[in-house]
Amino acid sequence: MSDRDVFEYALLRVVPRVERGECFNAGVVVYCRARSFVAARTHLDEAKLRALDPAADVTGVRAALRAVEGVCAGGPEAGQAARDDAGRRFRWLIAPRSTVLQPGPVHTGLTADPGAETERLLDLLVR
Repeated sequence: MSDRDVFEYALLRVVPRVERGECFNAGVVVYCRARSFVAARTHLDEAKLRALDPAADVTGVRAALRAVEGVCAGGPEAGQAARDDAGRRFRWLIAPRSTVLQPGPVHTGLTADPGAETERLLDLLVR
């Protein structure tokens, strides 16, 4: 038996002007069913955002990214989603949306430490 479990992840993309289709990665959401784990880590490159849209609502984008992290963390700040299990929260967060913050496609892998995997993916694909 392996000490590694299957995990899923999706990148969070900032799309400042949906009509232009330009985007950049600003976070990652990781889910591991075997460990009932869901977490999001984000990093907003404000210079990149302003390069794509000088009038972008930086405060609003930051708030949206924090909200995703909050839903993953659960607790009272997560609202109704706090009552859902990790899998339902992950599926809700990766559902397609037509907003400034959009999830990318879901990818899979194996990990012994989903928390460390979240940080690794943030460093590799976002920062």
